Amino acid sequence: MPAVRSLVIASGIFLMLAATAVHPRAEITDRSVTRAFLTLLAGESGDRAHAAELIEAQWEPSFLPMALEVLRLTRNAEVSDALMRIMEQETGAGHGRDLDAWQREMWNAPEARHPRYAAFKGALYSLIDPRFSAYFDTAGATFIRLDEIVWGGVRQDGIPPLRNPAMLAAEDAGYLEDDHIVFGLSVNGDARAYPKRILGWHEMFVDTVGGVPVAGVYCTLCGTVILYHTEHEGVNHRLGTSGFLYRSNKLMYDQATQSLWSTMRGAPVVGPLAGKGIALERGAVVTTTWGEWRRRHPGTRVLSLDTGHLRDYDEGAAYRDYFATDELMFQVPVLDTRLKNKDEVFTVLLGSHPESPLAISAEFLAATPLHHDAIEDTALVVLTDPSGANRAFASEDVTFTRYDGDRSAEDSSGMTWTMEEHGLTGEDGRVLRRIPAQRAFWFGWHAAFPNTRLVQ
Repeated sequence: MPAVRSLVIASGIFLMLAATAVHPRAEITDRSVTRAFLTLLAGESGDRAHAAELIEAQWEPSFLPMALEVLRLTRNAEVSDALMRIMEQETGAGHGRDLDAWQREMWNAPEARHPRYAAFKGALYSLIDPRFSAYFDTAGATFIRLDEIVWGGVRQDGIPPLRNPAMLAAEDAGYLEDDHIVFGLSVNGDARAYPKRILGWHEMFVDTVGGVPVAGVYCTLCGTVILYHTEHEGVNHRLGTSGFLYRSNKLMYDQATQSLWSTMRGAPVVGPLAGKGIALERGAVVTTTWGEWRRRHPGTRVLSLDTGHLRDYDEGAAYRDYFATDELMFQVPVLDTRLKNKDEVFTVLLGSHPESPLAISAEFLAATPLHHDAIEDTALVVLTDPSGANRAFASEDVTFTRYDGDRSAEDSSGMTWTMEEHGLTGEDGRVLRRIPAQRAFWFGWHAAFPNTRLVQ
């Protein structure tokens, strides 16, 4: 990753020099301060020295986010030394070169946003990809902290989404073994399987399933796959991978307005669409094995290896080192130690109660395959089969007493219910609807929803 950063930044530095250089007689303004930070990356030696002097003389708390952005990108030891000295002198903090520690302290304090911070951020990252500048248009609204938006190391769609990908019939998917992990979904009876071994390299698919335009977003860093219906009030939002993260969770963008979208909430959080009341409808997705999904859905279709991209699509190859440890690639403000960082939880966020998120330990559910719970006034039941697949349903006034681990559950009156992807169907024809829910790493879910209730 560092080599990529150095290459892409170096390619844009020359073009930016004239616009960003700070001259000794320049008037001290908000604009000249942000130019000073950019000059630390793009200027000649003398200009860099003057920029550091200006930053030190004019220092205020709102400078810290810009200083940390520069330190993340620079490979110049003199710039690093000068900024570290100024930061320690002005803040009194003693984190040295531990940039993660500097960021955590900053994120746990009230946000100090410089008036030109958004413009600075757009100019800085446009060195990497000119399209990035549109994300930070100062005319757009912001509903998350800008200093918590961090570059993930790739350009826009640098992790290429699969758009209308080729699918195979189940019998033609000879590349899959029964124990391989897939993300399964069914929309209007159209069953699809998206293998983790493929989706791990693309992190998003955009498709039409059962006649419904959808996007499946796989945040590999936080271990979650969420399905969204991309049409909202007659507008189909064409989503992609922004290249940026918020609390170690990928941010999407839409092609029409370049607004940034929260993956966890399915809503725009920065840009022209933020604050417009847009929240995409979630669809149900289950993490299971290919053998189990195919047994339940013999007519399913599944992703083809013919994606148009060259990747190592072997099982477990994508993010192998990251998944092998509990270490994080990108930091979050607070870690909750009730579970390990990458322990899996089954998560529910109801559109009717967005401020009451629920996380249930996957280990708890494996030991409790029939679990009743409630979110505010919505009663639910979670059924977990022997493969570890979790599905949630609105149980309403029904109490279940037995689940056979397959398709059948029995309630307290003795009635048998059949489990299908869209819901639980009783012998009397009543249907208890499926509640969209998904697996996630504990640290990622907690970072997005610090007030979450945890069942373990």
